[in-house]
Amino acid sequence: MGKRVIPLGQVPTKGALSVEEAIMRRSSVRQYADSPLSLEEVGHLLWAAYGVPRRGEKRRTVPSAGATYPLSVHLVARAVTGLTPGVYTYRSEEHSLVEIATGNHFPTQLSRAALGQRMVGEAPVIVVLSAVYERTTRHYGSRGVMYVHMEAGHAGQNVSLVGEGLEIGSVMVGAFDEGMVKKILGLPPNETPIYLIPCGKKRK
Repeated sequence: MGKRVIPLGQVPTKGALSVEEAIMRRSSVRQYADSPLSLEEVGHLLWAAYGVPRRGEKRRTVPSAGATYPLSVHLVARAVTGLTPGVYTYRSEEHSLVEIATGNHFPTQLSRAALGQRMVGEAPVIVVLSAVYERTTRHYGSRGVMYVHMEAGHAGQNVSLVGEGLEIGSVMVGAFDEGMVKKILGLPPNETPIYLIPCGKKRK
């Protein structure tokens, strides 16, 4: 039986804020309003992270050394309207989610893996960036590791800036037990988690 695929619809082409306004407003947010995100909002964040600007293109919303595209984007959903809590993988080319596992326990597990950081367990969603380093290092050797990290930084910044226009706050989390996160998300052996990005509506 195939895995369930959830289309994310159309991506908005204009935001509520200019890039400059988003930069001015951006800050790390660790407490969120007690309200779910919509599937459209989630789709907007994921597209910003690693989407395809136009259907049929290979390029992503971030630069990639040699167009090797080593990143994968996963979503851990706790409170998204119309989406069952669980773990999903983002398909850039189709702008869709693939259901990996369902259950409401994943945010709590990730919070433990992140050294008990509460916002990881309390956020409506956690965007997880992971990488297969070999996609880039096979072309650039050990220097490719730095290129992968640069790419992840671009993706994380896109999430935080687009989030500002949606009144969604986020925080970049790098302190976590890598092995635990891999096990929780069911990542393959060659895929390494780099970023956890809890996201949620800002408190008024």
